[in-house]
Amino acid sequence: MSTTRRQTDPDLAPATISEADGVRYLHLGTPWVQGAMRIRKSLALELEYIQRMMVWMLLRPQAELTHGQAVQLGLGAAAITRFCHSTLRMRCTAVELNPSVIDACRLWFHLPADSARFEVLEMDAARFAADPARTQSADVLCVDLYDHDAASPVLDSAAFYVDCHSLLADGGVMTVNLFGRDASFERSAQRIAAAFGAKQVWCLRPTREGNTIVVALKNAPMPERDTLAARADNIESRFKLPAKKWLRMIRPLAALLDASPTDSDSTRQTS
Repeated sequence: MSTTRRQTDPDLAPATISEADGVRYLHLGTPWVQGAMRIRKSLALELEYIQRMMVWMLLRPQAELTHGQAVQLGLGAAAITRFCHSTLRMRCTAVELNPSVIDACRLWFHLPADSARFEVLEMDAARFAADPARTQSADVLCVDLYDHDAASPVLDSAAFYVDCHSLLADGGVMTVNLFGRDASFERSAQRIAAAFGAKQVWCLRPTREGNTIVVALKNAPMPERDTLAARADNIESRFKLPAKKWLRMIRPLAALLDASPTDSDSTRQTS
C-alpha cells in the first residue's frame, strides 16, 4: 500500500499542467517540462529522453524482460511507471516526495491505482534507497530527480549512488537522467562509476535538449554485440521503441568523461 503522508514543505513547488498539440505537460510552477503524455496515446513514451531511459531493456535477457520489480525514483508525469506497469506488466514501485505531483498524476496522467503489483510511495527517494530492508529488491531502477528549477539532480551524492547499487539485485540495471543548467556530468558520472565499477557503466549520446542517460549494470557483464542486436530487434517489434538507435549510440562511460560539458542552458525537458 502507498503511504498517505501529506507534505506541507513550502519548498515543494505545486504541480501545474499545460497542453499543446495533443500533449499534456507537467510543470512545477515554471516553464520547465517535468514530464509529458500524449493524450490519445497515454502509454506511449512522448519525450525522447524518457524513451532512452528504457535502454535498460537492452541489458536484460529477453526471457526476463517483463519480469521482476521496477522502481522509479521521481515520478514526473508517470510515463515510465505507466509503461513498466501497463505495457511491460512488471511489479512497480514509484517514489515521489511531492504530493501535488502524485495528485496531478492521478488526475491528469493516468497513474494506475495501487494494487498487489503497484504502489506509489510519498517519501524521500534517498531514504527509500538507503533502507536496508529494500536491499536487492529491485531488478530495474530508473532515477530522474529534479526540482522546479531543473538546475541539477536533487540527489547526486556518492553515498546515494552506493545506495542505488545496494537496492539492485545482481544483474539489475539502473538508468539515470543527468541534466541541468548547473549540473556536472563528469562529477555525477564518476560517482556512479565509483559505486558500480567503471567497467559496469555506459551512456548514450545527449539528446538535442541536453539529457544524457547513464546506464549501470550490477555484477554482470555487458552482453555481446550480437546478443544486444537480437534484443534490440525484439524490443522494436514488441514494444515499438527505438532500441536499434540506442544500440548505435551506447558507449562506455569513459568515452564521454573527457568530452566538453553539454550546453543545456536552453533545454526545457526534465522530470
